Amino acid sequence: MKVCVVGSGGREHALAHVLGRSHDVVVTPGNPGIPGSAPVPPTEVDADLTVIGPEAPLVDGLADRLRADGRLVFGPGADGARLEGSKAWMKEVLVEASVPTAAHGTFDDETDALAFLAGMGDLFVVKTDGLAAGKGVVVTTDRDEAVDAVRSYLSGAAFGDAGRTVVIEEGLTGPELSVLAVCDGTTAVALTPAQDFKRIGEGDTGPNTGGMGAYSPVPVATSAVVDDLVVGAVQPTLAALRGRGIDYRGVLYCGLMLTPAGPKVLEYNVRFGDPETQVVLPRLTSDLGHLLAAAASGRLEELPTFDDGAAVTVVCATEGYPTGPRTGDPIDGLEAASAIDGVTVFSSGVAEGVDGGLVTAGGRVLSLTGRGRTITEARERAYDAVAKLAWSGMQFRRDIAANPTGAGND
Repeated sequence: MKVCVVGSGGREHALAHVLGRSHDVVVTPGNPGIPGSAPVPPTEVDADLTVIGPEAPLVDGLADRLRADGRLVFGPGADGARLEGSKAWMKEVLVEASVPTAAHGTFDDETDALAFLAGMGDLFVVKTDGLAAGKGVVVTTDRDEAVDAVRSYLSGAAFGDAGRTVVIEEGLTGPELSVLAVCDGTTAVALTPAQDFKRIGEGDTGPNTGGMGAYSPVPVATSAVVDDLVVGAVQPTLAALRGRGIDYRGVLYCGLMLTPAGPKVLEYNVRFGDPETQVVLPRLTSDLGHLLAAAASGRLEELPTFDDGAAVTVVCATEGYPTGPRTGDPIDGLEAASAIDGVTVFSSGVAEGVDGGLVTAGGRVLSLTGRGRTITEARERAYDAVAKLAWSGMQFRRDIAANPTGAGND
């Protein structure tokens, strides 16, 4: 089977890497670090299956256009992609489907938003309604910081039109999980869970990013927790979407928190997570292409299988990320990092330099995934690889998977 993967980041590199075990893969536009990259529109790739990676083209209706052209596509249409394109709409669907989530309010008026904020407790969550590359969220115990976020979002100063409506939520506490569910419009199967690290600084400090690392499996994420998520959240959500005339065929990324009152869905994304994909898919032992093609055809039948090992990904970013990343710095040590046993390097923000080597071209540059029998072993391999890399201003977190949630068996 020939598969076209749409996108250019570490997530797409991981998709192509795992799909490439059994299938021919073209990545469009890709990047100089991804084998099989082709800077052509996906409509020009004669593929048996197209897998759309990023959220922006999904929200823009790329899956609809490809399906109208007779293509088999894994990825929701624009209507379904509103689950990520509008957090306010996503909350409406969650409430309609009776899926447990945080108490919240949606506002486009500053006075109303600040009045709602004033009645909240000691943990504040402020989100842009629209897409903000994973950065449009402030979680803080500082009321003044929450007020500043509301004002900067609603004014358009921070994220333009994406922030002119805000969602304000009660703050929840507990371990966070990321679960990717493959959906065929009616049914869903969950992939093995992961946990990601969203903030730029160690100890979960500093601003939110697209993700600075991840690990899988998550010890606290038992099969019962995952089964309950599929039955209590994913399936009711698919039913609510069908009630709105939406046939959702793609991945549903469930961000949830295991609160003292039980699991609650924090958010849905409509694409594979980055960097969660880089730890989840390498552990897959069944055929990814067949799984995604079955979902795209509306006939999921077999459950995916995973190895008994572990994977840890550490993201290396540029100086200034996430606010103003510096680019154009030569990347040294890539070959040495890739040569470490059990390590795979996935490229994101890279470009070809004048000497033919790779240079930095974005905020998140490389994802280094270590695999091992345990989380500890996988983590050691990932950080051994990071130690081989160098460019001016390279930054990364040193605490990825240092204390796995619920660990004690590694």
